[in-house]
Amino acid sequence: MSTFATSKGKKFFSEFNRFVLVVISLVVCFVTSEAAGKRSSGPDGFYTPNPMLWADVPDPDVIRVGDTYYMVSTTMHLMPGAPIMRSRDLKNWETVSYVFDRLTDSPKYDLREGTAYGRGQWATSLKYHNGRFYALLAPNEAGPMGNTYIYTAERAEGPWTLLSRMRHFHDCSLFFDDDDRVYVVYGTGEMMELKQDLSDVIEGSHHQLFKREADETGILEGSRMLKYKGRYYLLMISQVWGVPGRHRREVCYRSDNIRGPYEKHVILESDFGGFPYVGQGTIVDSEYGDWYAIIFQDRGGVGRVPTLMPCRWIDGWPLLGDEEGRVPDRMRVVKTGEPERHIVCSDDFSGAKLGLHWQWNHNPVDAAWSLTERPGWLRLKTSRVVPNLFLAPNTLTQRMEGPQCCGVVKMDLSKMKDGDCAGFSAFNSDAGVLCVKKEGRRWVLSFSEQSVKLTQREKAVERVDEHVVRQVALNSPMVWLRIDADFNVGRDIASFHYSLDGESWEQLGSDYKLRFDWQRFFMGSKFALFNYATKRLGGSVDFDFFEYSPLNS
Repeated sequence: MSTFATSKGKKFFSEFNRFVLVVISLVVCFVTSEAAGKRSSGPDGFYTPNPMLWADVPDPDVIRVGDTYYMVSTTMHLMPGAPIMRSRDLKNWETVSYVFDRLTDSPKYDLREGTAYGRGQWATSLKYHNGRFYALLAPNEAGPMGNTYIYTAERAEGPWTLLSRMRHFHDCSLFFDDDDRVYVVYGTGEMMELKQDLSDVIEGSHHQLFKREADETGILEGSRMLKYKGRYYLLMISQVWGVPGRHRREVCYRSDNIRGPYEKHVILESDFGGFPYVGQGTIVDSEYGDWYAIIFQDRGGVGRVPTLMPCRWIDGWPLLGDEEGRVPDRMRVVKTGEPERHIVCSDDFSGAKLGLHWQWNHNPVDAAWSLTERPGWLRLKTSRVVPNLFLAPNTLTQRMEGPQCCGVVKMDLSKMKDGDCAGFSAFNSDAGVLCVKKEGRRWVLSFSEQSVKLTQREKAVERVDEHVVRQVALNSPMVWLRIDADFNVGRDIASFHYSLDGESWEQLGSDYKLRFDWQRFFMGSKFALFNYATKRLGGSVDFDFFEYSPLNS
């Protein structure tokens, strides 16, 4: 699929390694009707294809401050957590901070006494009020582990500080009203008022905004509350189970009073791009007065991806999609001339700090990784003897992206100890794994298919089923590993390759099916760099680079 650099001096966004993004023709649009859902003011610009980001960015909340949009998303067991992404055109996004570095309420977050797979941080609510940013999140956990966090910052780029903890609120939305009263809307139409300093709830303030209708037999959650022209709007995802012709959809409840009564309207019911129906997200206005919706869609192995569409205010309802209520194939960018930015990036590990595009699987062991012990390389040191990859500390991840993508790492294995396992993975609850194992004095590279079984309550690793497809002996401590992934409709496959010189490649095994399982990890597939010990500590592996190529098919 691509050819890769063999030395540090080469840049890793090689034009030869990627298809050039197709630039769609510049179209001037003078349609002024609000009902048409087109731009009524502001500069004209290029069109960009949907989805907005073809990567795992679920449960989005998006706000605008001045000319800049900020988005937060769910990353669950990955640390640091609650990534804050920034854009000025709703096309080019970059990660600029995380709300927290780690969670410490339980040893589960350290991969001890169970795990936090599929748990941790969920559906964070992001707000800006009186010159400060606020983020409210509630881990998807029972008991004190699930208590809600409220963080605040003067700048979205951080630093973020913990303001308060309080009872659990599922899929919640923080809301500042015009009179400075503060509320949290959560669950299925429940609301509580918070104290002015956001230190806790006001006891006795619980209020049920509406009763679930008889036809709402499935999920009704994902609250996003806002106010527009004096009215209150609550957006939620709805899914009716067991009724033919009824699909996942986005619904809106509105009222002239925050306490109700509320009326409901279906504002989006659309499949898109050959994948299932779109639902859950929010709406945001532009500095030119237009409105947009960012709603995610399940896309199999790559995860849950955000789509972008017009929001048309008609008869006081925010109707989403084009004139036919469909997710458009492409959207015109809000603003032209913005530099190209990405949330998944190559890395030559020459920086003083780890890039914000990386996240650890659970809390890292800080003493067991370094960018300085061998400048220009990432060193991963073993810190705990574990039986498998799913319990290994310091596995470093980035998202995979559609429609196709490719990742390459170069590794120096010379400091591995007997029993150490290191490599490169398409990591998920079902994982494709390129692993070098040190066996005595030799290195053995294998490609294996691994599947983890977790207990329901503690998410403890019960067992790992591993099928070794092929293995080869290595005669040199330097090895290049490559993963190619294809997330086009009906594909969801990855292939795994190795090289001894960075130029000639050989595939190990056949194509591997990438899967999304909401009952285990509940997230899309990730590129993962790892190193762990199965016998004794003291070993390490050095990564020279991670080279990433997004590919359009």
